[in-house]
Amino acid sequence: MIDLRRYADREHLLLATYAMHSRDSEGRRHNESAHAYRGPYGRDRDRILHSSAFRRLSGKMQVFTGEMGTYHRTRLTHTFEVASIARTIARVLQLNEDLTEALALMHDIGHPPFGHCGEDVLSECMESVGGFSHNQFALTIVEELEQRYHQFTGLNLSVETLAGQDTRAHKAEAAIGRAPLLEVQIVDAADSIAYDAHDVDDALQMGVLSIEELSKLAIINRAMEKVCQKSRDTGASPITTRDWTKIDLVGSPMRQLLVHELIDLQVSDLLKVSIDRLQSSQGMTADQVRDAGIRVAHSEDVTLERVELEQFLFNAVYRHPRLMPVREAAAERVAMLFKSLERNPNRLPMRFRRRAERLPRQRVIGEYIAGMTDRFCDQQYESLSRSSGGPLADW
Repeated sequence: MIDLRRYADREHLLLATYAMHSRDSEGRRHNESAHAYRGPYGRDRDRILHSSAFRRLSGKMQVFTGEMGTYHRTRLTHTFEVASIARTIARVLQLNEDLTEALALMHDIGHPPFGHCGEDVLSECMESVGGFSHNQFALTIVEELEQRYHQFTGLNLSVETLAGQDTRAHKAEAAIGRAPLLEVQIVDAADSIAYDAHDVDDALQMGVLSIEELSKLAIINRAMEKVCQKSRDTGASPITTRDWTKIDLVGSPMRQLLVHELIDLQVSDLLKVSIDRLQSSQGMTADQVRDAGIRVAHSEDVTLERVELEQFLFNAVYRHPRLMPVREAAAERVAMLFKSLERNPNRLPMRFRRRAERLPRQRVIGEYIAGMTDRFCDQQYESLSRSSGGPLADW
């Protein structure tokens, strides 16, 4: 067996004082003996990774559905991209990589089928019980719905991992006053960096966006200037900044080069600003940094450029004419499935019927639907439409 004191020594050597050290963890709701060779946050990461809810992310759309091709990201591939970016940032800032990865793998685990349109419909259907939040539902999954242990319900994650997800569920409150752990902050930053870049990638590849449209954005021009500069430096098919808008990026490696630079410039900018901010925090503990309200951030210029990009994506991609009919049809199926189960709660799987004995019915129906993949939701909708009796399948 490995002496866990060595684990603490390793963190002492590698992590900054303001990182969340495993030795300072507040533990778990249900006490468990320390693992022989994994720290608390490594155990959290593995429990999330092996959960059935995590695997179901492979069947949940990010922005585009399977009807529009196979190139685009799913919630699962997005999650891995976020984890990769977040770990890179954590390593440079000398933060706890295990905690960072656990938070990143968990961050989208509560998303319902059909992306944000599914969430919007569930919020309307569940208005009487406070609406629906995928960030809050992630906590319900890991604390109640996952069943992997005899001793307790849920995954029994550490206090810090649960608190990090709770911060995501209450972003407005977390934006003022005492700051979240730095590990929590960088996962949130990595999330937006990832979807900014990969939504551009997916939209270009699927022909939803044109390079002419994107060329009007400052951050895209900044990224393409880097691509062009590197092409000149290497002598590989040099491209001028004037020519790149004429390239067909759908069948060209230039699209991937653009996405790479778009991620790199955002990460580099975040690190530069954050390293400067953390210089004065040397010697401070994680709690002291939180009390001081210290937050990682992009520079003012990149922040404004990111806002411009995200507003553009919202209007040009998320509300694109090719997407809207698909989203509307999916929203209608989710709404009809919810209302049918409201009228016939006996069609819920046994596990959820038992939950409905002690919890509001609308909340339980929402939980059942939110845990579904896109395809499973369609299957249960069809099953409910075809058959008048018997419970639907559990996920």
